[in-house]
Amino acid sequence: MKKLIPIVLLLFSISSFAQGGRKEMQEKIKAQKVAFITEKLSLTAEEAQQFWPIYNAFEAKVEKIKSEDLRTIKMKMRKGDVSDNEADELLEKLINAEDEMHAAKQKLVSDLKKVISAEKIIRLKAAEDQFNKILLERLREFREKRGNRRN
Repeated sequence: MKKLIPIVLLLFSISSFAQGGRKEMQEKIKAQKVAFITEKLSLTAEEAQQFWPIYNAFEAKVEKIKSEDLRTIKMKMRKGDVSDNEADELLEKLINAEDEMHAAKQKLVSDLKKVISAEKIIRLKAAEDQFNKILLERLREFREKRGNRRN
């Protein structure tokens, strides 16, 4: 039962997607992710107190890279119709952004090793993957239901 609580809360968050704004929805999903990861890692109060500032800094860094760098690059890539010089510049920017993300991941692991065990760091990756899978499944279901109501 204890393990179902984060998943049930996630379902309620997704079902409220249509009622809330984008920012509100992101906050609800973030709260559910925090609960999900905390449970999956079995973080003690002391571990959680040290873990979350490190993890949140990592998430902020990755989000910044995605929103400021990758989004622009991908929009230009989708547009197509770029010269060889523009394509070279885009590739260079893409590689730099991906290198920054990789460096952020390495820093996350390095910083987390001071706070939690390597085994919990591995469980973190599994928990993130599991959370994202559940989130995508629920979003897909939500979109299907919304599509069925329109027809």
